[in-house]
Amino acid sequence: RGKRQRFVDKNGRCNVQHGNLGGETSRYLSDLFTTLVDLKWRWNLFIFILTYTVAWLFMASMWWVIAYMRGDLNKAHDDSYTPCVANVYNFPSAFLFFIETEATIGYGYRYITDKCPEGIILFLFQSILGSIVDAFLIGCMFIKMSQPKKRAETLMFSEHAAISMRDGKLTLMFRVGNLRNSHMVSAQIRCKLLKSRQTPEGEFLPLDQLELDVGFSTGADQLFLVSPLTICHVIDSKSPFYDLSQRSIHTEQFEIVVILEGIVETTG
Repeated sequence: RGKRQRFVDKNGRCNVQHGNLGGETSRYLSDLFTTLVDLKWRWNLFIFILTYTVAWLFMASMWWVIAYMRGDLNKAHDDSYTPCVANVYNFPSAFLFFIETEATIGYGYRYITDKCPEGIILFLFQSILGSIVDAFLIGCMFIKMSQPKKRAETLMFSEHAAISMRDGKLTLMFRVGNLRNSHMVSAQIRCKLLKSRQTPEGEFLPLDQLELDVGFSTGADQLFLVSPLTICHVIDSKSPFYDLSQRSIHTEQFEIVVILEGIVETTG
């Protein structure tokens, strides 16, 4: 049979697109941090560089404006005059002073004098703004790098599921394994059966979700995943597959989604 469109791909990506909901942009912007984390890496790096560049140019311009309004630019080389910031006589020097202050490099050649209260206020504003920008963007990049998507590449599922007799019971089985030596702490597995159905009232449910019991009552869903394990779902009177025959399984339109949850031992 030809492959049909899956609800969840083999790599775990959900093939769902939301549209015509109204107000999507405002909802995404209201949760800006999560929106940035969900963006692709190229957009994260672009926003990271753009935000710092704009913030640096803006703050350097503020230092240049203070020097310009006080007349420091015209008296930069007058030894008898005390400027707001020593040795700031054009925009590049104002930009260098900002970078030295923001990066706490402090070469000692450019510094604020006590004759400039507006410079002291701007310095405090710069420190607060810089801390906020650093916390937001660096936190975003850290969470982006620590997402468990790549860790999932080393969790292997069997390509196909099988139905056969085990311990005298008809059983749906598949395997799951961990390729890495680092363990999955508190690993738990769940299975969802996705299929359409019609209620006795005549309502059509295009994507009904049913739970497949893989050992919840016995604790078998709590995995000690140090070696590949076979996950079993007993097809009894409580199973959604109980009324299906071998032939109808091949003609029915349904999908089984396996959800493996756990804590990565090395990173938490």
